[in-house]
Amino acid sequence: MDTTSIVSVLADHAAAIDTSWTLLGAALVFFMQAGFAMVETGFTRAKNAGNIIMKNLMDFSIGTPIYWLFGFGIMFGGSGALIGGLDFMTNGGDGGYTTLIFQTVFCATAATIVSGAMAERTKFVSYCIYSAVISAFVYPISGHWIWGGGWLAQMGFHDFAGSTAVHMVGGISALIGAAFLGPRIGKYDKDGKPKAIPGHSLTLGALGCFILWFCWFGFNGASTVAMTDGAYETASSVYVTTNLAAAVATVTVMCITWVRYKKPDVSMTLNGSLAGLVAITAGCDLVTPFGAAIIGICSGFGIVFGVEFVEKVLKVDDPVGAVGVHCVNGALGTLLTGLFAKDIGLFYGGGTSFLLVQILGVVAVAAWVVVTMTIVFWVIKHTIGLRVSEEEEIRGLDIMEHGLASSYADFMQVPTVNGLYKPEKMSAAPVPVTEAVPATEVPSTGKDGHKLSKVVVICRQSRFEDLKNALEEIGIAGLTMTNVLGCGVEKGATEFYRGVPVNATLHPKIKLEMVVSRVPVEQIIDVCRKVLYTGHIGDGKIFIYDVQNVVKIRTGAVGYDALQYEE
Repeated sequence: MDTTSIVSVLADHAAAIDTSWTLLGAALVFFMQAGFAMVETGFTRAKNAGNIIMKNLMDFSIGTPIYWLFGFGIMFGGSGALIGGLDFMTNGGDGGYTTLIFQTVFCATAATIVSGAMAERTKFVSYCIYSAVISAFVYPISGHWIWGGGWLAQMGFHDFAGSTAVHMVGGISALIGAAFLGPRIGKYDKDGKPKAIPGHSLTLGALGCFILWFCWFGFNGASTVAMTDGAYETASSVYVTTNLAAAVATVTVMCITWVRYKKPDVSMTLNGSLAGLVAITAGCDLVTPFGAAIIGICSGFGIVFGVEFVEKVLKVDDPVGAVGVHCVNGALGTLLTGLFAKDIGLFYGGGTSFLLVQILGVVAVAAWVVVTMTIVFWVIKHTIGLRVSEEEEIRGLDIMEHGLASSYADFMQVPTVNGLYKPEKMSAAPVPVTEAVPATEVPSTGKDGHKLSKVVVICRQSRFEDLKNALEEIGIAGLTMTNVLGCGVEKGATEFYRGVPVNATLHPKIKLEMVVSRVPVEQIIDVCRKVLYTGHIGDGKIFIYDVQNVVKIRTGAVGYDALQYEE
């Protein structure tokens, strides 16, 4: 094999390596949609879970063809200062399909950021229109300025993987959209004080956070779009700075909330991880690990006070903290790159010129997005409408927008014995109702002269087994147990959600119900008090009701007889 052939083979191998690396990164960035879906679903209420998932699905599904038809050409179809050009139904230009798919997943990320801030009250059709518009020209035009050879790129503006180009664009769009919508019903009291509306599953939120953290290695690392000619060294350094900033931001938020709210806030700390990832994205290739750690600390402060500012000062209801994570920290990370970039940053002897360019870029992109998205949301609001009706919001968007009774249908406790499923014995087929045994006459009292009474006990979960055993000892055989949430007149201990006091903390309790006749109610009360008493708030309560009658479905027996066991 001659020298020319060897060079050609090596070039092919290098291209294959670079392409494989970029495609792997594209796959990871695509999977960020799952992370966003889990974060947003977990931080909102269960009645809107299906709607959230649907919006994240459609962001990618609508954005992909729209960006292929229009957005990619506007972003990369030319070298004009303000706009690229037209490349209808593009093949990816000079970069081919690899560039097309890599840029498509980034576009979809910018669009999906808005979903969480506008959650629980946005018309689905209106959201789909917004998603198409941002993918068609809002994101591509500012993206051209930064990555497509536009005027900011020509001035030396640096945004390696998209703190401004992707996250700030999505974050500002989220702020504008949430402001146009107005707060959710019940978010603010009559004095304008915010009220906590906790999400339904921190577990899902945490899962989404870990997915996003994992995928961010593709988001930032694969933005080298190569692994040859020394690019692998840059990729390695990007992995380190990305991970370090996220971890430091997480610890910073935990400490801040521990001091401010007296306990480390879980949801805010999860947002802290994302804030660190967003902030480091602009300069992850230029900063040292020390610089990344400082950026992580700054982003921790940025997310906590950013969320509080948006919610308490601007009075904008952002259920998931998207504005604080993406808008505030997208801008913050880009500006901090002007301070901590090796050789050219202000703190590394580079002077003020690079920092001033970073500031100009942030301001220019922010102005573009504010103007365009204000127009977009204004037009939508005054044509087809942006917000669902009050009834639809109260009932939930799952049922009202998608006909979905529940995103957790059939998700209920299964009867168990020692933790193992044990089905009840049933006949082969149900008996026709005409063959059912008729009920006898209604008695006024039981055979022993005791009237029928219903006793309901609310108690701590930890005391359930002791109470059940004590009741069995005095002859109580029929019990109905339910896991419930509740609080008494003390409203529970004061808790915080994202720094906002929760009006009433609902604690997990056990609810026991029994209908009795032979066993005196006074004896039941005495047993319950002896077993449940601790002397502290939360011991529980006992409720006594008169029962008119009891009818056993299988035999038709009534009153006292209906409560008896039969072989």
